[in-house]
Amino acid sequence: MPVKIFSGSGSLELAVKIAHSYGTPLGALERKRFSDGELSVAFEESIRGEHVFLIQSTMPPAENLMELLLMIDAARRASAKYVTVVIPYFGYARQDRKDRPRVSIAAKLVANLLSAAGANRIITCDLHAGQIQGFFDIPLDHLSAISIFVPYIRNLVKTHQLNVIFASPDMGGVARARAFASYFNADMVICDKQRKRANEVAAMQVIGEPEGMDIFLIDDMVDTAGTLCKAAEVLKEKGAKSVRAICSHAILSGKAISNIENSQLEELVVTDTLPPRVENHPKITYLSVADLFAKAIRKIHDQESISTLFI
Repeated sequence: MPVKIFSGSGSLELAVKIAHSYGTPLGALERKRFSDGELSVAFEESIRGEHVFLIQSTMPPAENLMELLLMIDAARRASAKYVTVVIPYFGYARQDRKDRPRVSIAAKLVANLLSAAGANRIITCDLHAGQIQGFFDIPLDHLSAISIFVPYIRNLVKTHQLNVIFASPDMGGVARARAFASYFNADMVICDKQRKRANEVAAMQVIGEPEGMDIFLIDDMVDTAGTLCKAAEVLKEKGAKSVRAICSHAILSGKAISNIENSQLEELVVTDTLPPRVENHPKITYLSVADLFAKAIRKIHDQESISTLFI
């Protein structure tokens, strides 16, 4: 059964890299807009009886999600045998529970929409919370960018002779930071933050001993960068020698770029699951997940285990 890879407009640059790494051209997809802005998509080649991979991150605006749903529906109606949806960045993942009365659980709603549209399988990377996998009633492959970050960190440690320690910018990311620390037999510290409202840190305390250490802050995403910048400031005040941040998804909204520029962070290392907000920024390094997703696509199509993609 042949493989065909298509991309939504929100992840086109990454999709081109994935298709190139896989060794096949990106499929032709037509996008049209009515005068009122309504979106329409159509496959410009036959996909009957084929395994179709649709690549699109579901970051705002919501039209990215809508475009993906239309692509899935069009593929089913065009008689694709199997539709696998590749979502490098799963948007709305932060709304994964009722943290106050009368709110929606958007992550579950998006999972339902993808299944209802006709997706057979989901491939994604570094969900905000691992339990979101349970929101899906179809198979989901949860990749981790740790296999990309660890070699990069090892090279930094070797090149600059770093005395490395890992840190979580909040209590919720402890398991993520501990996973990184395990590959280096390193210790870790925790930054315990308190918020007054979303995207605004009111106070932060450090649990552990960062003095004299080269710290890597680990998080799944960087949005306004407020938490990371505050953590870097507090860690430097506690005697840290240097602070770098490792984040899978570079949302970088609002004043994120200026926050990073004026922060104590020496470097922010991210992946290209989202389109880059800036090019050649002195403090921001992009690593590509294209090869990781291309390998996952090949193994899934060949019905092989993807466990070898993890370190």
